[in-house]
Amino acid sequence: MGAPLRHGPFRALAAGRLLMSLGNGLANVALAFAVLDVTGSLVQVGLVVGARSVANVLLLLLGGVIADRLPRALVLRGGCALAALSQGALGAALLTGTASMPLMVGLSVLNGAAAAVNLPASAALVPQTVPPGLLRQANAVVRLTGNGAMVAGLSLGGALVAFVGPGWSIAADAGLYALACGAFVLLRLPGTEAGTGRVGVLRDLVEGWREFTARPWVWVVVAQFMVTNAAWSASVTVLGPAIADASFGRAAWGLVVAAQSAGMLAGGFLAARWLPRRALAFGVALVAVQAVPLYALSLPAAPLVLVAAMFAAGVAVEQFEVAWHVSVQENVPADRLSRVYSYDALGSFAAIPVGQAAIGPVAAAVGPERALAALAALTAAATLAALAVPGVRRLRRRA
Repeated sequence: MGAPLRHGPFRALAAGRLLMSLGNGLANVALAFAVLDVTGSLVQVGLVVGARSVANVLLLLLGGVIADRLPRALVLRGGCALAALSQGALGAALLTGTASMPLMVGLSVLNGAAAAVNLPASAALVPQTVPPGLLRQANAVVRLTGNGAMVAGLSLGGALVAFVGPGWSIAADAGLYALACGAFVLLRLPGTEAGTGRVGVLRDLVEGWREFTARPWVWVVVAQFMVTNAAWSASVTVLGPAIADASFGRAAWGLVVAAQSAGMLAGGFLAARWLPRRALAFGVALVAVQAVPLYALSLPAAPLVLVAAMFAAGVAVEQFEVAWHVSVQENVPADRLSRVYSYDALGSFAAIPVGQAAIGPVAAAVGPERALAALAALTAAATLAALAVPGVRRLRRRA
């Protein structure tokens, strides 16, 4: 597992991504409380947080084009610098009492734009920093450290908000992004990582779309995750807390959610040590495990059963994540990899807000238990449909 860390470029990439994940976890907690302190309105919280998400989704494809046109390490430095500046400005406004809704929305849009270029650039950089034989371990290390940093960031954000307030917490987030920018300055790659000199963003987008659709297993798996991500987010972020409030309580729900994070860490350790040759089929099949906690939520199950189910789901999804990244990085040309990742992210995440918005009326009409059982069935059906595609079943990792 430590083999990728012997390579200096990978160490810089892993350190920068760890710092970004730590900052994202911290900001996820601090931003909501910051808006509440300024406005006292949950509606305004939704507007500010939603502005970042909308900007991120709308600019993902452009971010992929930029990351394929320019040196990716340079793109990451610029993205982190923009995030540090936007969060630094927000922290300063909160600490000086000058924060307003237009300012907070505008800075959230800038932060979402930074994330839109950071995601495809950082994912596509992994195969440029290690030899091909270390791709599995490298992706596992990046996932493992990123998940651990996100959990730590959530905990740190809660502590900072409680003891020093959201203004200083957002300022700390800006500092973490500045440190990430410094890590990416140390990311030195061969001179071949230069701009392509292409002209025409639309042509680049079309070329990326052709690359994305050229391999059926790529778009099929992304379509699978449009369904499974929407089902998971609707269940865990909307219905789960409501069911916990009405039955086993909020404290137990916190343990249930934490169990998934623990499972993801365990899954990262496992994936760093072993993946089968048909890693994609293996990972796609394991996504069906996510149906288990959704179905368990629809039953009067004991919290310990849910904890075990969520842990298993975390292990399963991390096995998929490593298998997916290795499969994409081994089979998509390097000069188009960022654009394929941007289409992947757009397709995988676009349905999440739809699921979250739609599940409330559905649960009100048929009941939360039936809605959860239907979401579990959708997860299993989407997984079976993906496995029915020969390209998904037959793709092998390179020796």
